[in-house]
Amino acid sequence: MHPTPEPTVRERALRAAPGWLFLLLALALFGLALWLFIRAAGEDRADHLWPAFVSFIAAGILARGLLIVNPNQAAVLLLFGRYSGTVKSNGFFWVNPLCKRLMLSLRVRNHESAKLKVNDRAGNPIEIAAVIVWRVIDTYKAEFEVDSYIDYIKVQSESAVRHLASAYAYDGDEHEVTLRGATDEVSHRLQQELEERLIRAGVDVIEARLTHLAYAPEIAQAMLQRQQASAVVAARTKIVEGAVGMVELALAELARTGVVHLDEERKAAMVSNLLVVLCSEHAASPVLNAGTLYP
Repeated sequence: MHPTPEPTVRERALRAAPGWLFLLLALALFGLALWLFIRAAGEDRADHLWPAFVSFIAAGILARGLLIVNPNQAAVLLLFGRYSGTVKSNGFFWVNPLCKRLMLSLRVRNHESAKLKVNDRAGNPIEIAAVIVWRVIDTYKAEFEVDSYIDYIKVQSESAVRHLASAYAYDGDEHEVTLRGATDEVSHRLQQELEERLIRAGVDVIEARLTHLAYAPEIAQAMLQRQQASAVVAARTKIVEGAVGMVELALAELARTGVVHLDEERKAAMVSNLLVVLCSEHAASPVLNAGTLYP
């Protein structure tokens, strides 16, 4: 992935003036304009109306500069196309009336990707989806480095999830990092890749986790049978290992106690019978020998 170039202009915090002072000043100018207008009308002097108009226009300009910033909100200010700064403090302020204001939310938000159909590293088609918890930390990048940071997050998140799915197999042995087996490691890898992609838009990725992971419908039944067969083989392997250990223990105990002496042929028959009993899926049906043990 190519490194993200640093922007020539960075976010700059702007300290705005208190809004209440300018609100009172604007109200005072409105009151003055009204008083001058009434006085000019009472004296029937049209040439005395201009001070009233000047006071009214000045009051309107002052009122235009009033700004309310809610908690977890920021106001990006532009003056004739140039970035002036960002007001992140919440409260009632007064800024340059000629500035254009762009309001951005700094709240923590979620983006849940759609279910994507991709191929994993083994080439198996799977369905995958993720949820990304994010927030804007650089208002300049979010507003001016990308066309729309909301759309940018959606597209880059989908691209990151697709790349993640192709980098790992859906399932594998216990020593292999897989999408299904290593959830924490896969989520950490996804978060790292999203941070690299979204830093251009001034977005901080707080958390990223998979919310949906499954084989595609066309191979789901075949993969289920494969998993069942693997489970049966693994279970049979454990059973055989245990049965062999029990047979070895039985032969060793017989030899140690000297209860019965068996030649190699009868040891082989005994081992065969014990393995059949221990490894059988069904309960063994004993056959009683009423005659002698030896012919």
